[in-house]
This record gives sequence, structure tokens and C-alpha cells, in this order.
Amino acid sequence: MLPAAVKICGLQDVEVLKSMINLPVDFIGVVFANSRRQITPEQAAEIRSVLLEWSAGERPKLAGVFVNPTFQELEYVMQTAPLDVIQLHGQESAVFCKQVKERWDANVFKVVSFPKDEAGQDADHAALHSLNAYVGCIDAILLDTFDPLYGGGSGKTFAWERIPAYANWADQHGIMMLVAGGLQADNVQQLIGTYRPYGVDVSSGVETEGLKDITKIKAFVERVKQA
Repeated sequence: MLPAAVKICGLQDVEVLKSMINLPVDFIGVVFANSRRQITPEQAAEIRSVLLEWSAGERPKLAGVFVNPTFQELEYVMQTAPLDVIQLHGQESAVFCKQVKERWDANVFKVVSFPKDEAGQDADHAALHSLNAYVGCIDAILLDTFDPLYGGGSGKTFAWERIPAYANWADQHGIMMLVAGGLQADNVQQLIGTYRPYGVDVSSGVETEGLKDITKIKAFVERVKQA
């Protein structure tokens, strides 16, 4: 079985990215939605230019995080800093996701957010039923803890026992499943060992005082690839 994919999200600093050049990272995420990690399309273009200097075929894919974007917003970003992945964190419809997929040569990741303390099969049954409309319109689902201010990036875990239902759904439909929300070097191996997601996504778990910390990034990536 292949090691889980690693997504380091919320990157703002080109220098941090340069120090990651030898790490087996699969996705670099940049945030265009309202967030303390938000960057401009022009800053994303700088990050992309650094990624393009990495050895061909091995560079991480660039993912952009949006919450309920307009087509005009996506158009400007894709012209300025062409993304490999468009990650949608809001209430984007299946129709919207399909239009995005048809318009641009990029993978579409749809985020499923869980309130921190919510548990229960009823909520999952309804969510999975509504996800059926997205089959053929998205390439991956990303499970995250809901944050009332920003939608995601809360740094808190959700009830992991909810994962298997979504893993089964993703498996049935040939869709990748990634997990985010409160992950760090100390707990990521437990998550991977128990639930075997396609990939894991980290942001605040590799930060110190709100800034990306290369030591924490290295430790996180190492733990994931060993798991």
C-alpha cells in the first residue's frame, strides 16, 4: 500500500517552501478565502514559480482553497496562478463543481465539514445522500472540522469514528478521501493506521505562533510516510 499523500495547507511564505524542497510533500495549499492565512493570486503565482523549479514529475501539486467563489474570482486566480487543485470549502453545488471541472484542467476537491462535537449516523446518512449528486463532478472529498469563522482550518479534530462511512462512499465511487482537522505529528499515525485515508491535510498543526515551522513540517511528513 502506498504511503498516504501529504497536503501542507495555508502556505504564505516562499522561503518556507524553498526549505521544503527535499520533502516528499504531495500538495501545497494556498488560501484565497477569508482567513488569517489568506494570500493574493499574485503571491500564489510566486509560490507556483518556486514549485515549478522542483524536479519535473515530483513537484507537489498546488491547491487553492476557496469558500463559495464566483466564476470571475476563479477565472482571475487561474489566469494569474494556474492551480492543479481547486478546493471548495463552502456550499458549492454539484452543478457548480461540474462547471469548474469542465472549465479548467484542475482536480476539484469538495470539503465536508463536521461540527467539532457533532456525532450521529443521521447527519452522516443525510450528508452521504447529498454527496451522491457530486459523483462525476469532483475528484476528492476532504473531511474537516467546521469552523464558524472560516469554514475550516480550526486546528480541532472531529469525531474520527465518522470517517469509515465516508471512506466506504469514496471507495465505491472511485473518489479520493483526505482528512484534515487538528492533525499534527503526534496523532497522524494513529489516524492513518486506523482509517487509511488517501491523504492527510495539515495547517495549524505545523505552525508555531501562527507561522509555518519547518521543523514541525519535517516531523509531520516523516510520521505520515512511515505510517
